[in-house]
Amino acid sequence: MRRATSSCSQGEASGAVRCQRLTAIGSSVGGRWVLIGVIRFGKKVREYIGTVFTRLLPFRLFQPRLPGFASQCAVCRSWPARQLCQPCLARFAPVQRRCASCALALPADLSMGLRTDPGLCAACVRQRSPLDHALAAVPYAYPWSTLIAGYKFGEQPGWAAFFAALLLKTPGVLQAFSDLQANDWIVPVPLSAERLQTRGFNQAWELASALARQSRTAAQADAQLLLRIKHTRPQSQLKREARLANVKGAFLVDPLRVAELDGRRVVLVDDVMTSGASLFTAAEALRAAGAAHVTAVILARTAAT
Repeated sequence: MRRATSSCSQGEASGAVRCQRLTAIGSSVGGRWVLIGVIRFGKKVREYIGTVFTRLLPFRLFQPRLPGFASQCAVCRSWPARQLCQPCLARFAPVQRRCASCALALPADLSMGLRTDPGLCAACVRQRSPLDHALAAVPYAYPWSTLIAGYKFGEQPGWAAFFAALLLKTPGVLQAFSDLQANDWIVPVPLSAERLQTRGFNQAWELASALARQSRTAAQADAQLLLRIKHTRPQSQLKREARLANVKGAFLVDPLRVAELDGRRVVLVDDVMTSGASLFTAAEALRAAGAAHVTAVILARTAAT
């Protein structure tokens, strides 16, 4: 603002234009100076601000890739905030009791601390899943379903860091990563080559690598250890029975690296768990290769149907 005032004081036309432009920039950044700039320079300032934010600086194009720099909550649009403000996190991401085997939401525990079992849903009591443990951060419902769809299908991989931080605040998740040793693995649910080419990135891998960094675990995140050898229809288009058949035989541990899994712990990462077909099939492939313990870490879990 000092330079702008100096240019105006010279009384030169070019200085005046420069002053207007700097004032407009200062106005857009300073917040309270917007009204002053508009009053002083009127229509030209408004036109300039509009040009900067709609043509020269199309912030909407790179903001989704850098959500950490956002200054507005993605849900309630409050200012200032990061990706989500604290009131929205408190409202939409409450700690919830879940099945230890499939992460399905369970009724509140009314035992007043007397219950010591891990807690299983009715389906897992009848038949345990191939997972030793399953942990999920949020329900797959508003606003998470919208935010995850934007992350997954809207070319917004920058959300991975926020989602990873949210997961690490979920009870049990940080401990799952702390329990890993140097020879253990963090593995994302892989995409087929065709879907990876279409989408441009594997959302589970972005999440897994962000979790590895933020948790500072000794284990390595690896996107090539578990392979998807069969291109399948999107699971979202199928019912439960069809989902299980759809992914049967879809996953395989790299045959040249089977020995690296022998007796090891694995954290299997995915963004959404619905029927569990993909995660269960992937866990079975890891166990067949010799993994001793498989924990699934999921961002969002759908409700029981």
